[in-house]
Amino acid sequence: MRRAYKFLLRPTTKQAAALNALINDHRCLYNAALEERREAWRKCRVSVRYGEQSAQLKDIRRADPDGQGRWSFSSQQATLRRLDKAMQAFFRRVKAGRAPGFPRFKGVGWFDTVEWPKDRDGCRWNSTPDGGQVRVYLQGVGHVRVHAHRKVDGVVKTISVKREGRRWFVVLSCDEVPALNLAETGAVVGIDMGVASFLTASDGTQIPNPRHGHRNAERLAAAQHDLARKRRGSNRRRKTRERVAALHGKVRRQRLDHAHKTALWLVRHHDVIAHEALQISNMTRSASGTLEAPGTNVAQKSGLNRSILDAGWGVFLNVLASKAESAGRVIVAVNPANTSRTCPSCGHCAKDNRVTQAGFVCVACGFAGHADVVGATNILRAGLALLRA
Repeated sequence: MRRAYKFLLRPTTKQAAALNALINDHRCLYNAALEERREAWRKCRVSVRYGEQSAQLKDIRRADPDGQGRWSFSSQQATLRRLDKAMQAFFRRVKAGRAPGFPRFKGVGWFDTVEWPKDRDGCRWNSTPDGGQVRVYLQGVGHVRVHAHRKVDGVVKTISVKREGRRWFVVLSCDEVPALNLAETGAVVGIDMGVASFLTASDGTQIPNPRHGHRNAERLAAAQHDLARKRRGSNRRRKTRERVAALHGKVRRQRLDHAHKTALWLVRHHDVIAHEALQISNMTRSASGTLEAPGTNVAQKSGLNRSILDAGWGVFLNVLASKAESAGRVIVAVNPANTSRTCPSCGHCAKDNRVTQAGFVCVACGFAGHADVVGATNILRAGLALLRA
């Protein structure tokens, strides 16, 4: 099983300066490679591929020994592969008829990650394994202290360094991580995702929606308003931008913490977990329409989209799938169509069954209950039916 570990780095002042130079040089390499591809196509209608650009690295490093030449060759190849993946995704979207989104040049602050594709190739995890402080060695930076708050299992395959505001993190991607199967509980559950309640289980349990984004909205709005008034390029603008980024980072961490705790509770107490196969990107699509065909109820749809994104369903479902795989639990995604309109007693499906947001009364048999619990019950039944099929 594959798993990622993220640890806080504690670099010295000199190492922090080297890490910033590392990020900036890789950003320049990315931009130069993108410029080469754009100009080759614009002038000669020639496609430049990864292999051709990777072959130029030796000459680039030789010509700039104090810049590009001081970093790991493998990490620079990984940066070129990152651009190649972005180009492939662009052509894939064009072929599928979607908005293409051509890869952009990375400005300062828009390129924050460098990857080493193999341990002990320009990097080395736990470079002081004698029982002392855990460190990671990065070519051109040195041995950087790591706040390793948990044990790393498996074999370290790739190492990445990520900058978040003023803090630095190392991300390890490990293979052959053993699964820690939990004891069977004999319990199964269906869950219905919502906005009023973050999650409703088929046994009636409801998890409140923390609304982290809504709770921090005023502070974020004030900070962003302050940022808009600062002169570009000034130190005050830089500090205000860091404050805005810190607030967004806090909301992101709160949302992720809530997702982990909720998913852990589900995994510990249930053997089978059925949930809706949500298409969140479709659910949060704008309703503004076009000039020829303007949308209706745009303000209401905008508020609903904001609430859905604030709930963080996508993050939660990803965390749930990861924890279930590690614990040996079964996850089933079912089609959410009509799950909250179908009577769990007689099976009658009608729009009129759901009288209010929370109220459910079957027009055929008179069964009454909470609409979210009804939806979770139907999701569980559909999930068990898929497992038996």
